[in-house]
Amino acid sequence: MCDQVVSLAREQLLPLARDHLLPVLKEAANMIRGVPKGVAEMKGDLESIEDFINDAVRMAEAEEDHTRDGIKTRVKQLREASFLIEDVIDEYSICEGHRPRDPGCATIPRDTAGFIKTMMLRLQIAYKIQNIKSEVDGMVKGSDKSGIQIQISSEQGQNSSSGIQNLTLNNLQPDPLKDEAEVVGFEAPRDELIRWLVEGEEAKRTVISVVGQGGQGKTTLAKKVYDTKEVIEHFRCHATITVSKSYNVDSLLRDMLQQFCNESNKDPPQAMEGEPLRAEVTKHLQDKRYLILFDNVWDINFWKVIEYALKDNKKGSRILITTRNMDVAMSCKRSSLVLVHQLQPLSRIKSLELFYKKAFFEFDGDCPKNLLDVSAKIVEKCDDLPLAIVAIGGLLSGKDRDPFQWERFNETLSFELEKNPDLSVITKILGLSYHDLPYYLKWCFLYFGIYPEDYEIKADRLIRQWVAEGFVKDEKVKTVEETAETYLTDLIHRSLVQVTSLASDGKTRSCRVHDLVRQMILDKIQDLSFCHFPSSENEKKPVFDGMVRRLTIASSCNNGMGSVETSNIRSLHIFKNEELPDSYVTSIPSRHRLLKVLDLEDVSLYHQVPKNLGDLFLLRYLSFRNTKVENLPGSIGMLLNLETLDLRQTLVRELPREINMLTKLRHLLAYDISKGVGYGIQLKNGIGDIESLQTLREVEADHGGIELIKELERLTELRMLGLTNVKGEYTSALCSSINNKQHLEKLYITAVNGKEVIDLHHHVSAPRLRKLRLTGRLNNFPHWVRNLNLLVKLSLSHSMLTHDPLESLKDLTNLQYLSILYHAYDGETLHFPDGGFRSLKQLVLRRLYNLNSISIGEGALCSLERLKLVNISELYEVPSDVYDLKKLQVFHIVNMPEFEQNIDRDIGKFQWIIEQVPFVSIAERTWA
Repeated sequence: MCDQVVSLAREQLLPLARDHLLPVLKEAANMIRGVPKGVAEMKGDLESIEDFINDAVRMAEAEEDHTRDGIKTRVKQLREASFLIEDVIDEYSICEGHRPRDPGCATIPRDTAGFIKTMMLRLQIAYKIQNIKSEVDGMVKGSDKSGIQIQISSEQGQNSSSGIQNLTLNNLQPDPLKDEAEVVGFEAPRDELIRWLVEGEEAKRTVISVVGQGGQGKTTLAKKVYDTKEVIEHFRCHATITVSKSYNVDSLLRDMLQQFCNESNKDPPQAMEGEPLRAEVTKHLQDKRYLILFDNVWDINFWKVIEYALKDNKKGSRILITTRNMDVAMSCKRSSLVLVHQLQPLSRIKSLELFYKKAFFEFDGDCPKNLLDVSAKIVEKCDDLPLAIVAIGGLLSGKDRDPFQWERFNETLSFELEKNPDLSVITKILGLSYHDLPYYLKWCFLYFGIYPEDYEIKADRLIRQWVAEGFVKDEKVKTVEETAETYLTDLIHRSLVQVTSLASDGKTRSCRVHDLVRQMILDKIQDLSFCHFPSSENEKKPVFDGMVRRLTIASSCNNGMGSVETSNIRSLHIFKNEELPDSYVTSIPSRHRLLKVLDLEDVSLYHQVPKNLGDLFLLRYLSFRNTKVENLPGSIGMLLNLETLDLRQTLVRELPREINMLTKLRHLLAYDISKGVGYGIQLKNGIGDIESLQTLREVEADHGGIELIKELERLTELRMLGLTNVKGEYTSALCSSINNKQHLEKLYITAVNGKEVIDLHHHVSAPRLRKLRLTGRLNNFPHWVRNLNLLVKLSLSHSMLTHDPLESLKDLTNLQYLSILYHAYDGETLHFPDGGFRSLKQLVLRRLYNLNSISIGEGALCSLERLKLVNISELYEVPSDVYDLKKLQVFHIVNMPEFEQNIDRDIGKFQWIIEQVPFVSIAERTWA
């Protein structure tokens, strides 16, 4: 009976399996095999969608509200489609990345269960690809109603993915704006520009540029100068031309020629263009001293195409340019003398004066006492931007003088900027700069909105996060970090980003954006779903609207951390003063498995590193800086894509051996400067396997000894190396290791204790070294330092040198910062040789207890701007040669009682310094 049942089942089930199950399995197998190709094709679609979104956002700015809302809706749909594509690509990367073999799956893993799991994941990805294609096709069919025309092309036949190939956009450029503002506080810049125009090298044509951000008053200043009687009378021929972004050279020349002819009461030539038009302009100017104002220049190639009509006739002609971009000003250097005036923000006093002038014009700019405080708050939010001050002051001039209403306006100013038509001019002008950015710079610029208001952002932190996000192009000839530096410089030159501090080598150390620029960024972020900010607990609006890509949790928010359980966010930034809940920290890897950036810097985090940290396979940037984290789990070795690991100011001292598996790691930073020198990290053998490392500091050398130093030779890509606890016996191996690092730019070496001699007397070749810090005893000053032609900063500490090292350093042509600290020199006299240290800008001498005399040779220290003397107990008088330091701006004397008493006894001897140096500080007394 049993055999009959089995036989019957076989007869019925085999045909069923053949006719129904096998086709399904074959289809699934084909879908699985097609996943790599499908993913590759979707990458192309993703690039097309990004291009279209960029153009659509620009078009939306120029349309009426109804049309603009429709475009924004379509942009949001396209953006979410791009997010889905990114998710599929990243999920595929995770699926394949955990298996160290080719994506084709040609071989079956030994672990059959693992193989089946991988195939199931691939099948899921295949179905997602199908669904996304269907969704994008649906958008294409419905695109006519949105005003965005999307077409499909199949370059690879019927099996190619949907490719979005064409987008027709019109009316991208907003109407030209009128003059930005009438401002005060331009007296000094006006006088300088007038002097440049009518004086200087008389014969040569000179290009004078006024550079500043939108709304700062460039046009107003330039026109004030242009219309000055002294300037008008100095030139025989005048023209003022508005250039803008979409200029036509022939149109500009015709306008110019028309103004020339009007001035001389002549009829302009008719219907000229091209070369004849250029020749006519040149002919008209050939024997005249002329002044031409080109207002609002955006294109860095503008001068290249216009200069041929404006020949240098050696009559002392001047070209006046206003621009937001420093590169525009610099581009004129190829063929002309160039002078640049970079507009500085108004002083707070002048900002208030301008605000009062606009808001209280009927009182002749006299602010009522009951509005003084709130007026100061409003002006502070304007951040000294003239355009904003004038627009807001003008708006408030029509309101009642009720302090409560004004306080309410101040509290809702962000909303007013967005909704009030009287203030829309501010966002429009600032928005022009945003729309002029190339696509790759837009994302970098929007990233500033992730950080809280008035947050001072460290440049290296920002750059590494840009790289981790994939915003930076790989240009092959330089590192992606170097490319990202040029991006930041570009944003600075375009007057969109403000530098808040500079490093000793002149590079940007930290930066920020203007408050009003940040408000414009936040508007763009919302439209593009670039980042989301959980609302505070007392707000009723929904936390999220649509898909979440980046998440910023501020210190005032507690309800956002549990609101994104299933979201595929790519970066998580937390800015919280209070301690994070254990439950949230430990759940990060499971909640946000597609993270690329996890920034927990300055968070009150105590020993809470999840053991399954390695599940964040795509993670590229991880920062625990300034937290109380003590150790890292071994699972960190699974973060095979990690590029930056920041452990500075943490309690982590020993890294797990698994760290050596991170072959893509580029920046490993760990030290606690608050505890002084000698605190770093301990590494296990194998660090030499991470050959991509560019930054490694600080490492406790005595933990691995000479073997560790030798292993460091393999790290040939290092740009920055910091070693602590160095012993004298390591120096030979260390010199050999340094010689193997021809890209090395920064080197920091600290001895294990004050008695250890770390003489680096062997030959060292470090042609690109720019910063050097040696902390520890030196019997002899390293002779090779004098050959470091690119050295910008040198710091010596605890060296106990008995011979003056300055003779060896005098000819370092690029040295700008020198510090000699804590027994670095135990001699009695320091002499700066004649003509030496010509580029030095900052000099710090601290705790040199035997030093009683400083002399400065003729022509030495001619560029010195800051001089600081600290705790030099035997030095009683200011070196008389300081009088010759014409560029000295700051002179500090700290904790030198005998020196101070000597000044008190005869202040007259010191008076010449007080009169010559802008800022002088001795103990608690300051002259400025």
